Amino acid sequence: MKQEVLEAFFNIYDTPPSFLARSPGRVNIIGEHTDYNDGFVLPMAIDRAIWIALRPRVDNQVHVRSLDFDKTGDFDLTSFHHADEGWLEYIKGTAWALQEAAHSLTGWDGVVAGDVPIGAGLSSSAALELATARAFTAVSDLAWNPAEMARLAQKAENEWVGLNCGIMDQMISASGRAGHAVLIDCRSLETSAVPLPPDTTVVVMDTATRRGLVDSAYNERRAQCAAAAKYFEVPALRDVSMTRFQEQSAGMEPLIRKRARHVISEDERTMWAVEAMRRGGAHRLGLLMNASHASLRDDFEVSSRELNIMVEIAQKRAGCFGARMTGGGFGGCAVALVRSSQVESFAAGVHQAYEAATDLAPNIYICQASDGSSLVT
Repeated sequence: MKQEVLEAFFNIYDTPPSFLARSPGRVNIIGEHTDYNDGFVLPMAIDRAIWIALRPRVDNQVHVRSLDFDKTGDFDLTSFHHADEGWLEYIKGTAWALQEAAHSLTGWDGVVAGDVPIGAGLSSSAALELATARAFTAVSDLAWNPAEMARLAQKAENEWVGLNCGIMDQMISASGRAGHAVLIDCRSLETSAVPLPPDTTVVVMDTATRRGLVDSAYNERRAQCAAAAKYFEVPALRDVSMTRFQEQSAGMEPLIRKRARHVISEDERTMWAVEAMRRGGAHRLGLLMNASHASLRDDFEVSSRELNIMVEIAQKRAGCFGARMTGGGFGGCAVALVRSSQVESFAAGVHQAYEAATDLAPNIYICQASDGSSLVT
């Protein structure tokens, strides 16, 4: 992908780019729908990314060629508005958020492409936002602060694109660490690298189904969590322990109670997972992943028929410690923790069994944990 972007830039502009920005997608090991509840998440940046090759301009124009969509977009930094232009809105939204934070921006010419599957729950949008932020900081000579840039990218997605997402996707794309998952406190934005258990590999299993989070029940779930926090008179569900939930939740509306139970128990599972990983406990981590999926399926109700089939197939395969849906839900991907020596047979077996069960051809990605957003030489 790197070489493809570099070659395309040279073919268009007849010169090498001044900068090459890279920002990865992510898979969440555990901690789903906890981020916008100020809780804890444990994602890892993956070795699939969005790349932007670019050079600065002397005016306020931004001109971008998307290889993935085979389209060119442009806008003027002094006067632009939301126009429902698909992929370009993530770039425009990031520029808007940077300007809202009083950053002075320089225009640029660029070529963008990536190998993060779109709509699969691996955060192609966050990767694009952070790659865009990297591009703007490079040409505009701005300091790179991962937490600040993640916050601004989240603002772009919330207020420009219209998805009321939490901070997890942007934070891990900005601050991933090779060989590790990263525990993120979504309130303080403190991060801590957590090593993957020895001799294990993370496998992402794309169900070949897609969901549009902007149009889905995602925002509804967020509102339900806010209602639950209001019931407990706390800023966010992160502030409610499982003991308090069990003692005081009887008066809640049943559906809101289920949503809260998932978030509160998922925060607990995430912290237990960190402890297990630091002890090399692959079996314990796998059991927690399995429990997470059951909670997302039954209490938060964001799974799907295909996700459930994929997870059940994975959980039964030799070498699998645990599996769960990952991402916002309603389609997209599942994730499994697999013994490294069995990962190839695991991937082949899951592919065959899932296709037989659904008549859908899945994509199976054997992933490595990568570093976060960077400028590449």
